[in-house]
Amino acid sequence: MMNGGQALIRRVMGLIRLALCMVPWVLGLLGQSVTAHPMPNSVVLLNVHADRIRAELQIPLSELQPAFGRAVNDSASQLIDALSPQLRAYLVRHIRPQSPNGRFWTVTVGTLSMQETQNPINGTYRELIAQVQMVPPPGADVRQFSFQYDAVLHQVVTHKILVSVRQDWERGQVAEQEPAQVGVIELDIVNNRILPLPVKLEGGSVWTGFRSMIALGVDHIADGTDHLLFLLVLLLPAPLLRAENRWGRFGGIRYSLTRLLWIVTAFTVGHSITLLLGALGWVRLPSQPIEVLIAVSILVSALHAFRPLFPGRETWVAAGFGLVHGLAFATTLTDLSLDAGRMVLSILGFNLGIELMQLIVIALTIPWLMLLSQTPVYGWVRRGGALLAAVAATAWLVERITQHPNGVTRLVERVVIYAPYGLAVLAGMALLLTYQTRQQRQRA
Repeated sequence: MMNGGQALIRRVMGLIRLALCMVPWVLGLLGQSVTAHPMPNSVVLLNVHADRIRAELQIPLSELQPAFGRAVNDSASQLIDALSPQLRAYLVRHIRPQSPNGRFWTVTVGTLSMQETQNPINGTYRELIAQVQMVPPPGADVRQFSFQYDAVLHQVVTHKILVSVRQDWERGQVAEQEPAQVGVIELDIVNNRILPLPVKLEGGSVWTGFRSMIALGVDHIADGTDHLLFLLVLLLPAPLLRAENRWGRFGGIRYSLTRLLWIVTAFTVGHSITLLLGALGWVRLPSQPIEVLIAVSILVSALHAFRPLFPGRETWVAAGFGLVHGLAFATTLTDLSLDAGRMVLSILGFNLGIELMQLIVIALTIPWLMLLSQTPVYGWVRRGGALLAAVAATAWLVERITQHPNGVTRLVERVVIYAPYGLAVLAGMALLLTYQTRQQRQRA
């Protein structure tokens, strides 16, 4: 009996150990299942403007089909062409924003599109993406309303509608940040009613919006490795004199600072012009050729750092390529779809943020380059920096032409987070080599 009991205990313990060993595997599968397939809930993303709200609706077709009464999920490929008028009419019927005084807002459904994602575990997931404009009555507060919205939910009672603010300029909330959740629209099971969602957005200010644009400009340059790399590589030979067809010795502090100032100013003027023109919609170009030209600008500046390609004309080159970089900057602002007054302030704030971050990076980098340029090793530093920039630029060029990432660009993304450590190494090397060079000169 005792032996039988011990054997039973051992078997139970073995099963427990097996179960424990399987837990990570099961959780991994569950994690894949959860993260690989979005939950079948609708999402409403609000973009708050001075006199209206633009909303993006994301509605899963598997949930819309029984509520709409048509096979939208089965025939998703022709959905927009075949059923656009009916879908717009359906959405208008089920979106009823209302001001606190009881007056309803005007609702207009704009562009419709279909988004599809594939997953080997859960199959195909399709969403209807609808752009909706909601305009309050004259004199009504755009920041306070009752959001009556029951698309899908009026038939599929288990459905939920997640409402968030994606952009609110006066509160400093921009589309590149994580949306701020407002609430959830769902069935009130106790009363068997779909209650409207009360939306009461806190007030903001022009100053808050302006500061957020400065921060957006700072972040854009901090994350824009290609923009900074172009400028820094163009500045690599700036402290040097030209000796025939190669770079020579250090030209002196005044010479170096003058050239640095002219190059940085020219780049600033160039990108400021096209940032203004692009953000106001006066110049529009596809993003792919702009990104390709930015990679070309880095490659050209890297080759110039090896051998003088346009000695004495760096200012004009910086201004010319600055025009290209400014068009890329403008895309960030045009995506905000702001009114004229806010757009002007946003252009000013965004540009100030760009310049602030550029000046910080230059102030932290150039002093060490100027010190190193007075030492015998600067030729190796200049050529090494130019080589790395040329490799990165070539990889970006291939990626942006083919529209497929490659191993080098992924490596650049991982390495760039260690830039502060590289700057510390550069500073230490500059101080040490400068000290050694001066000691050698004193002994000589």
